[in-house]
Formats: sequence, C-alpha cells, structure tokens
Amino acid sequence: MNSGAYQLYIKVKKDLRIRVGSLGVCFFPAGNYIYTGSAMKNLEQRIARHIEGAKKIHWHIDYLLSSKHAEIVKVRKYSSTERKECYYNQKILKKKGAFVPAKGFGSSDCRKCESHLVGIR
Repeated sequence: MNSGAYQLYIKVKKDLRIRVGSLGVCFFPAGNYIYTGSAMKNLEQRIARHIEGAKKIHWHIDYLLSSKHAEIVKVRKYSSTERKECYYNQKILKKKGAFVPAKGFGSSDCRKCESHLVGIR
C-alpha cells in the first residue's frame, strides 16, 4: 500500500523568520516540530521528496524545509486507504508543551486543525 499519512520530525537549529506563501512571514523558534501530512497516492515518493529537498516549492512545508537551518530527523508513516492525517495531528496537538507556530500551516483545507505543524517545547 502506497497511501496514508506521515509525520516529519523536524529540528530547527536557530530561530527562523521566513515567508510562507500566502501565510506571510512566520516565526519558528529554534526547537523541535512535527509536521503531519498525507498522500493518498505515492506516499513513499512524497516522503522521499521531503527528505531529498524539493526543487520547486509547492506546499507550506517546502518553505520551512528549504531553510538550511531546518532538518528532518525522523519520519513516521501510517499506511492507510483513509485520510487520517488530522487524527494523528490532533494527538500531537494534545501533548503537553505542544504549540502552533503558524496558524493555517499545512492545513488550509482542514476544518479540524489549526495547523499541521506543531512545535514541541
């Protein structure tokens, strides 16, 4: 099965202030983040795209990952034929120390989540 949800565990090495498409300039304090996404086709290829570094910026996460100060340190994938990214994202949002660095990040088409990028203190 090559569809489902995934989580990128990201380390931001220093405070970043970057423009993220229509969200405008966003501030990401140095620390740890988890981005939850989905790919209902080509899950493996989507994850590989993020790890290799996108040549073309398409999604909000591409802006953050294109910084030399942000790196993926771990990937979790959840194979499924159903959309479950919000379920996994909500679990992270409920953790102690979780915060939303940029409202709407990766969740412009989501009605359940304030953001699909969650910082962990």
